[in-house]
Amino acid sequence: MNSLSPILEVREVRKEFPGVLALDNVSLKVYPGEVLALVGENGAGKSTLMKILAGVYSVDEGDIYVDGQLKIINNVNDALKAGVSLIHQELNLAENLSVASNLFLGREIRRGGIWLNQSAMRDASRKLLKRVGLDESIVNQTVSTLAPGQKQLVEIARALSFDARIIIMDEPTSSLTQKETDTLYTVIDDLKDAGVTIIYISHRLAEVKRCADRVVVLRDGKNAGEIARENISHDTIIKYMVGRDLKNIHPRSERFPGETILELKNVVYRGGPETPVSFKLRAGEITGMAGLVGAGRTELAEALFGIRPIIGGEVSIDSENFQPHHPSDSVERGLLLVPEDRRKHGLILERGSGFNISLPSLPSLSAFGFLKFKAEQALNEEFVTRLRVKTPNLFQPVGFLSGGNQQKVVLAKWLARNPKVLILDEPTRGVDVGARQEIYQNIDNLVQQGIAILMISSDMEEVLGMSDRILVLHEGRLTGELERDQFSEEAVMNLATGFEKSKVGY
Repeated sequence: MNSLSPILEVREVRKEFPGVLALDNVSLKVYPGEVLALVGENGAGKSTLMKILAGVYSVDEGDIYVDGQLKIINNVNDALKAGVSLIHQELNLAENLSVASNLFLGREIRRGGIWLNQSAMRDASRKLLKRVGLDESIVNQTVSTLAPGQKQLVEIARALSFDARIIIMDEPTSSLTQKETDTLYTVIDDLKDAGVTIIYISHRLAEVKRCADRVVVLRDGKNAGEIARENISHDTIIKYMVGRDLKNIHPRSERFPGETILELKNVVYRGGPETPVSFKLRAGEITGMAGLVGAGRTELAEALFGIRPIIGGEVSIDSENFQPHHPSDSVERGLLLVPEDRRKHGLILERGSGFNISLPSLPSLSAFGFLKFKAEQALNEEFVTRLRVKTPNLFQPVGFLSGGNQQKVVLAKWLARNPKVLILDEPTRGVDVGARQEIYQNIDNLVQQGIAILMISSDMEEVLGMSDRILVLHEGRLTGELERDQFSEEAVMNLATGFEKSKVGY
């Protein structure tokens, strides 16, 4: 494939933001009909490079060539004219419009330049849908009625409608089921056979191995290395990504579970199953919670945190009755939640890490209604250092930080409150492998301090690697509990699918 001339070449591109050098003289080549995987830790520069190619950002220095011709890409239209289209992780579809309307939004086919030619747009849409393996009958469906996998394919069809020859896919499977992911793989193979070039960004290294013809690794804004298809392996990619071998990614210091901190007895909550839920969390122990998508794990966490009303049963903390009516009730009792969607529910993105960390602790940092600025500064610096948050300063908006560093800020704000119970909902979702190991180490440290941790995760390796016990939910019901000597992927999946049930208790 490399005997061909590159369809896209990036030469010594540099991009700097206030206080951050995002790209430092990055160069790469991509060839026709190739799937190039671009990987790296959060903050390595992947998204910045892709946004430059797609016209979202402009380069500070360096050149971009398409088919050997220098291209000046200052906006999205410039990129589209050059044949480059970016499919964002958060899909850019108008949910209330039809599929056909989305495919031609902003460039509708018209009769005489005035009247919409709906028939022509539907015909063209059917051809595009067929090309990505979608049923032509959905052409008139409202996008909001489609499954996530269908929406992803509609985005690809839209990119093809611009005659895109280079399609950039940013974490394309993050919200897809395995079946939808397999369909996406088939479409990628078909596009590749048709000569379309794919730049594939993913934290899921198994996907990279499945799809990529070649891997380029970015680290700290630089090109850290290139891996040919025959040499692609999990260990090789990680070594390039973090600059070191990662051994024992799931730390397990010796643990001695203590007294019961949190106990649920026959709890029923709004939006949950009719079957009551009962379980215990112990000090100095990680209790994993597994289940398929829609099993009700997040809903249970919301009930414990006072977001969702508890309408039956008993909850106790340290053997004292606890009835959360509001998240503030849970915070006061030391039961804290790191939410699944940190950007939406865990952070104020336009404010700095210092503001976010100290916000829940303001009462203890104030005297007579006045904030003790030195105490606040000391608190923020302590937790930024302790959790190794990478930020140019305490005032840099957290929205500009990588996913791993954002997650560390959410953890830091709750650790400053000295929690008794910490609920972690998908603690490493969208976090690269290097930052993931750091988060795991932080979690292990918390267990050593005697905190009871409930870790909700869809990552099977994470659940099996970090947990002391695993609770499994199926359709909101607790179907089983596994001790560590019973752990296996098969055992968890049997309970998660409702195929088997085991005794829950001690």
